[in-house]
Amino acid sequence: MNGFDDRFLTRNGLAARQLAVLLMGHEPDTRLPRVKDFAQELGCGNGTVQAALRLLEEAGGISTAARGHLGTFLVRSDRAILWRLSGLGTLLAAMPLPYSRRYEGLATGLRAAFEEAGTPFAITFMRGAGDRTAALLEGKVDLVVLSRLAADGLVEQHKDQLALVADLGPATYVGAHGFLVREGASLDSPGLRVAVDHASEDQRMLAERAFAGRSDIQWVESSYMQLRDLFAQNQADATVWNLDEVQGRLGMEVDVLPLGDEVTRDLALRNSSAAIISRTEGAKALSAVRDALDLSQVAQLQSEVLRGERVPSY
Repeated sequence: MNGFDDRFLTRNGLAARQLAVLLMGHEPDTRLPRVKDFAQELGCGNGTVQAALRLLEEAGGISTAARGHLGTFLVRSDRAILWRLSGLGTLLAAMPLPYSRRYEGLATGLRAAFEEAGTPFAITFMRGAGDRTAALLEGKVDLVVLSRLAADGLVEQHKDQLALVADLGPATYVGAHGFLVREGASLDSPGLRVAVDHASEDQRMLAERAFAGRSDIQWVESSYMQLRDLFAQNQADATVWNLDEVQGRLGMEVDVLPLGDEVTRDLALRNSSAAIISRTEGAKALSAVRDALDLSQVAQLQSEVLRGERVPSY
């Protein structure tokens, strides 16, 4: 279907669009559900389903073959055409600002993987997992990229509205976090002024865990862009931050120290893994996308960007 096709505005066409979503979850050379099963799921008649299947075949989205008592088999499917026929449009994903090469590599890998899966994909960049998730709940974006640590907390908080789409594995979101300490300050100093970014679920949780049990801490609201000035102007003494974002950027007046084992042991794996979440509505379409995504391709392209072997492209 190149351009507008008014056949897809009819009752049969509407069924074809819904059927396109379902068929994205079927692999070639597999038996399809019976027509009456499709009809029951779509809430229409058998004749409507048969007409919808013909429309999808005529549009080049699928090829089927009847094999007697074995049923009807999906011979071929074109996921890109099915996605277009479904009317789902371009998926818009919200990611962290591309401060680090790791984030640039992640964006490069995700774009390539979605395109390979036949799904139109675009990226918008927003600071803070909380703000990105708010945009998702408001329907402004379709997907959010964040750490698995933040994803677990937010999905639990909004369990009827949000779902995990994919976990991309360790070191895909961050390499490591560490303490940043202003030169001349000490983590043991009483009344330590600790920078915290409440828009970042990861940074907030890590900072609170790292300084748990200390009633003397003075919290100083800060974003990544403000850290250098806060340290230079003696307005903050320390923080916990993503080391991918700070190496070589905050100057020699800041010391970098490792997090304690009790913090890293519990949180490091989930914190370092990138995750994708979505709204639970439209779960069938996103399930089909998830099944088609080659997550190993994301990690491979990200590694190539990190090593300087590939120019970021997103």
